[in-house]
Amino acid sequence: MTLTEMRYIVALARERHFGKAADACHVSQPTLSVALKKVEGQLGAALFERTASDVRITALGERIVAQARRVLEEAVRLEEIAGSGGDPMSGPLRVGVIYTIAPYLLPQLIPALHKQAPAMPLFLKEDFTGNLIPALKAGELDVIVIALPFAEPGLVAQPVYEEPFRVVVPAGHPWVGRNDVAADELDGENLLLLGQGNCFRDQVLESCPRLTVPDALAHSLEGSSLETIRYMVASGAGVAVMPSTAADPLVAREPMVKVLPFAGTQPARMVGLVWRVTFPRPQAIDAVRAAILSCQLPGATPVR
Repeated sequence: MTLTEMRYIVALARERHFGKAADACHVSQPTLSVALKKVEGQLGAALFERTASDVRITALGERIVAQARRVLEEAVRLEEIAGSGGDPMSGPLRVGVIYTIAPYLLPQLIPALHKQAPAMPLFLKEDFTGNLIPALKAGELDVIVIALPFAEPGLVAQPVYEEPFRVVVPAGHPWVGRNDVAADELDGENLLLLGQGNCFRDQVLESCPRLTVPDALAHSLEGSSLETIRYMVASGAGVAVMPSTAADPLVAREPMVKVLPFAGTQPARMVGLVWRVTFPRPQAIDAVRAAILSCQLPGATPVR
């Protein structure tokens, strides 16, 4: 089995979808399918069960995929050792960013980093934290920008900035004339949340403990992105909690909503970088961190 074939089966195990796995590997779906059939033919057993609506991994497939992940991680280390003698600020850097950070950070990060490292283009991937971590460990990404805390053997996490949460309400909401909102007042409101699996949804629920009691989310609605939720708030569908980088710019450009701080202790999230311990270009990581710190992110407090 080649390293390329191992990458295919690991991607399919992660995505559970041939099209998505092929996209993650930057190949066509037929190419991935042919490679999988070849591997299964060599092994004399199926690694995946295919149905019209689902792809399930077999017991043997679980063992093969687990070993393939270990082999790929070691292969990445070999590549990193071999590449450690080159210019760390030259060549592509593969960066993963979670959905609730990318649209608000990247417009400033790209030009800031280009000034520091013009010979280091970024290959970018937006995804959920749960997908970025395996991609980082497999060597598909070099560094990721996610919400902390995070700790896992073999990976390094470093905080970069903290951003508070805001309450965003429609322009006609009774709270519009107020200076702030208490977290427990969100109970009973039509609260607009991101869907299951998004870490920011979990952070919102953690910051507002009363939302975790039974029936507290009976009136909640879900949006696919923070921008979608912003439009839903503007339409009068409900209220939302958003990070300051997404919410504060609305004060000047979105008259149909009002942005309010939380009363008392401000709920917030810490944003940081995560990379492999063995990554041979720490100077590139330092450049990314410095570029982020140079960005004027609304409401964010840099961690120096």
